[in-house]
Amino acid sequence: MVKRNTTLPLPEDPVIPILSELSEELDIPLYIVGGYVRDLLLKRTVKDIDVMAAGDGISVAKAFAEKMQVKNVVVYQKFGTAMVKLEDRTIEFVGARKEKYHERSRKPSVQPATVRDDLSRRDFTINAIAVAMHPSEYGTLLDPLKGRADLKKKLIRTPLDPDETFDDDPLRMMRAIRFATRLNFSIHKDTLQGIKNNKERISIVSQERITDELLKIIQADKPSTGFILLKETGLLEIIFPEFEALAGVDQRYEHHHKDVFHHTLQVLDNISEQTDKVNLRIAALLHDIAKPKTKAYHPQQGWTFHGHEELGARMVKHLFTRFKLPLDRVPYVEKLVRLHLRPMALVDEDVTDSAIRRLLFEAGEEIDDLMKLCRADITSKNPRKVQRYLNNYNRLVKRMEEIEEKDRLRNWQPPIRGDEIMERFNIPPSKLVGLLKQAVEDAILDGEIPNEYEAALEYLYRVKDDIIREYNENVSLKEKNKH
Repeated sequence: MVKRNTTLPLPEDPVIPILSELSEELDIPLYIVGGYVRDLLLKRTVKDIDVMAAGDGISVAKAFAEKMQVKNVVVYQKFGTAMVKLEDRTIEFVGARKEKYHERSRKPSVQPATVRDDLSRRDFTINAIAVAMHPSEYGTLLDPLKGRADLKKKLIRTPLDPDETFDDDPLRMMRAIRFATRLNFSIHKDTLQGIKNNKERISIVSQERITDELLKIIQADKPSTGFILLKETGLLEIIFPEFEALAGVDQRYEHHHKDVFHHTLQVLDNISEQTDKVNLRIAALLHDIAKPKTKAYHPQQGWTFHGHEELGARMVKHLFTRFKLPLDRVPYVEKLVRLHLRPMALVDEDVTDSAIRRLLFEAGEEIDDLMKLCRADITSKNPRKVQRYLNNYNRLVKRMEEIEEKDRLRNWQPPIRGDEIMERFNIPPSKLVGLLKQAVEDAILDGEIPNEYEAALEYLYRVKDDIIREYNENVSLKEKNKH
């Protein structure tokens, strides 16, 4: 028999009275369960609702949709679940059930079960607390697995033996780490050991589900907690070996006190204090991803990583493809990874305006995010060094603002386009068009001419003959060498 505990005061939520009415009308015990109850007890914002029915969850979902005057009910007949989407939230219905994942299967087999069985098969005790909806026991908490006690202890613990829980659904290993990270909880030692024991099982889980959990870790207030747990349990080496490879990669000691792994996590935490933009956080995560591949030792310099920013930028698309992340965000992350060292090279007072113009031109609309990343990249434990680096960046930003105001280079498009060059000089599409256009761009960025159409056109007429002659000579030389 399920032990019934105290009642939970429920919020003024228009969905809850409807669920209570349905429970009575259909004579089916209904329970709100999972994250909604957990977050209510933690006094966190609640939104989506999971409803467990001691009966057919799909029929309850259809009856609920009818009451709410919602036509579309998404039904997963094989799993006995259904989902009703309201304007700004989702209500999911499921019949009390047992689940079992077979050895190489990514989808569970499902069987009907008791309410107690259903709570036991859930991932963690803190998510295995239910609250009754039927008017006869409205608001009564069902907590047979002592989830409330674990909430008070800030503890992530599996309801059953961890090996059984993680064998049934291996994604729960990542969910444990995600909850520990986002809630600032600890993972029970037996549960943590269970993750280590079953880490290889993560390979049967779809990439989309793994990526979803990884993104939720990245979006936490302190993402480093999750990545340290992923590494400690052995999951990181399986799901993200390129990042795990950063561990133990030493850096030049006078600039860094951490290896690349811990340095990167500090950068990620730093940027997370400044922004919720997930792609900027991903750029922080990947900014040094190529250091293991570019590591070299020089007696006078120590460890160096020449070209890691360029190689890292080239790795971005491959990683986004593997993790099934939106490819339209690749250019943004590539740009930040490629340029993350450039501002540091421009902080000296004698740096030319031309060098700063080129950075503004290349960074474009992402210049502000780039500077956030650069500031986050300061991880020294020496407050004086940190302040010195910040002061350098502040001076650079001031110079960029002055140049930007004068030259209007952010999101700049060259005043003369390629199609106009082809039309004016009767040139077919070719590399020559790009060379002529590049000459105008370089002249503007180097400060030789102002960023204006007439000045650019006059300059182009002045240099075009020399560029065309040199181009034709190179073409003739290549043809001669072929023969």
